[in-house]
Amino acid sequence: MACARRSECDADSRCRAITSPSCGRSRRRPKTSGAITGFTSGGSPAFARAPKAMTRSFLANLALFSELDSDVIDRIAAGTTELRLPKGQVLFHRGEPCSGFHAVMYGQVKLGFVSPQGAEKVMEIFGPGQSFGQAAMFLGRAYPVDAECLADSLLLHISKASIDSELVRDPRLARRILAGLSRRLVGLVHDVEGYSLRSGMQRVIGYLLRDIVGRDDPAAPIRLVLGAGKGVIASRLNLTPEHFSRILGELSRETLISVRGAEITILDVSRLRGFLGT
Repeated sequence: MACARRSECDADSRCRAITSPSCGRSRRRPKTSGAITGFTSGGSPAFARAPKAMTRSFLANLALFSELDSDVIDRIAAGTTELRLPKGQVLFHRGEPCSGFHAVMYGQVKLGFVSPQGAEKVMEIFGPGQSFGQAAMFLGRAYPVDAECLADSLLLHISKASIDSELVRDPRLARRILAGLSRRLVGLVHDVEGYSLRSGMQRVIGYLLRDIVGRDDPAAPIRLVLGAGKGVIASRLNLTPEHFSRILGELSRETLISVRGAEITILDVSRLRGFLGT
């Protein structure tokens, strides 16, 4: 079962510091035999294996599980499988049943859908330490979006059965899950606000500044590497790739940024923040 995509396929949506690995870009449809959420005829998840000690440690440090006791983590880990997937591999298709949620150990996963006309809308991109799929799991519904790896990735699939049993035992887990779903909802509200009330220029500047916090020298240039290609970032910001490129060009002409391939240097953070309010 092929995964429909538009021709512009790149790698993640976040800006990463220059030390972070940058994913390559591909303009071809991924050659894949189908999604990875299903099970083989023997009942084992395809391309999956039982979790190692490193996986258990990762679960224990995941924000969702960080306050849980060791025995709780052990039981959740027992219901967890590792999925090692190459770049371009489809994790699941829209409409397929959801039997748990996923967490990213490394790599990047894009969630989105394709219109009948073939245009792709990227809803969100998840990187290391982030999880997705909880809402569909608890609602008992099929996945509402497609998921595709934007880089070679190691994912964890945490089964619904293991989570359901722990929710009965420990209400702290329920609070954590509710908090995570609430943050996701607030993020969606901010997205709608941005699409409705912010110009394309403001959306791009906000995206470039989103991960920049206080610095010792605010006047010093900041180098970023786009963890995704322009097509994916543009879709995430509800822009066309051409519009996104024009905005980067305009910011360059204003000497606010310089662009060199996937590397963007913010030349003056204060001026760029000021431009955000115009």
